[in-house]
Amino acid sequence: MKVLVVGSGGREHALAWKLAQAPDLTQLHVAPGNPGIATLGDCHPVRAEDGESLLGLARNLAVDLAVIGPEAPLVAGVADELRHAGVAVFGPGRRAALIEGSKSFAKDVMHAAGIPTAERLAVARAPCVIKADGLAAGKGVFVCRTPAELDAGLRAAAAFRGALVIEELLEGEEVSVFALCDGQAVVPLPPAQDFKRIGESDTGPNTGGMGSYSPVAQLDLEALEDVVERVHRPVAAELVRRGSPFIGVLFAGLMLTSEGPKVLEFNCRFGDPETQSILPRLRGDLLAALAAAAAGDVSGVDLTAGEEAAVTVVLAGGDYPAREDIGSAIDGVQDAERAGALVFHAGTALHGEQLVTNGGRILSVTATGESTSAARERCYAACGLISFEGMQYRRDIASAAAATAG
Repeated sequence: MKVLVVGSGGREHALAWKLAQAPDLTQLHVAPGNPGIATLGDCHPVRAEDGESLLGLARNLAVDLAVIGPEAPLVAGVADELRHAGVAVFGPGRRAALIEGSKSFAKDVMHAAGIPTAERLAVARAPCVIKADGLAAGKGVFVCRTPAELDAGLRAAAAFRGALVIEELLEGEEVSVFALCDGQAVVPLPPAQDFKRIGESDTGPNTGGMGSYSPVAQLDLEALEDVVERVHRPVAAELVRRGSPFIGVLFAGLMLTSEGPKVLEFNCRFGDPETQSILPRLRGDLLAALAAAAAGDVSGVDLTAGEEAAVTVVLAGGDYPAREDIGSAIDGVQDAERAGALVFHAGTALHGEQLVTNGGRILSVTATGESTSAARERCYAACGLISFEGMQYRRDIASAAAATAG
């Protein structure tokens, strides 16, 4: 099977890494890819949002399946463009992708489907949460517990185009739950927890994600199935009712409150960096599963997780999330890989033979172990082998989970 993965980040590197292990894979192509992905397949200089060029590439390569990683091309309708031309696609069409592309649309869907979620507020008054309605690369959410934080949040949110959504502030543990959808049926993947704030102890501004771990003790198999039954399946059914069936990964960001799980937001794709922690734990054939979803039948899909834990730490540029880091030499990646870690490239480039920074989040370092504590120890040991000027990363990823679960 010839596969085209669309995207260039750590999530797409993780997807390419897992898909490369599939017995039926004959060719792996990625557009545009990155230096890490280039060790697994052929990279093509086509932007992820350029539907016309992606269609031409898919036709020229005669690909059997396109897997679209990032949210922006999905919300822009790239999956529709490919699918209408006869290319099998894992990824929702534009109308279904509005579940992430518009917070207001997602609220309407959740209300119609009876999904437990944060209440929408008419007036911004602390404590509350302010969200940019459209895509914001994970940086458009502002938690406002005090009047001062509310003023700052409103000013920051004004930088994003479009409307704002104001919600009640929910308290509890955040968990990410992914499920494969074939347009109607839903198959859950192992849950993960990510860390969105730039600073330790969840301080500072939101980012695209600074680390993650899986499994999550609060969501065992029974609790996971309950969440999927109460959240994912009703939303999938509501999207069918609206004439826009969801094909791809339906990603629910949940808050585990004292009143039970409530949805914070929906995303229309694999999460980053949760994917980097989930995929190394999966047993089964990911390519077969994605192809089955694209074909409209996930009834035979089995993607259960192994017993081991995984921890991922994101290495970011020194000025992230305010600005990107471009051109700083990166050393030690091969040392970290020799130590047993997986190093997924996110914002990298090659200058000759030298790997350099080319983004905000530069690398995702993932390690597995028999426990969260063991995986965490191996992950941080590998992070210590990598260096570039200004490199920053959180030292507390999965620390609470390791202390309680081992």
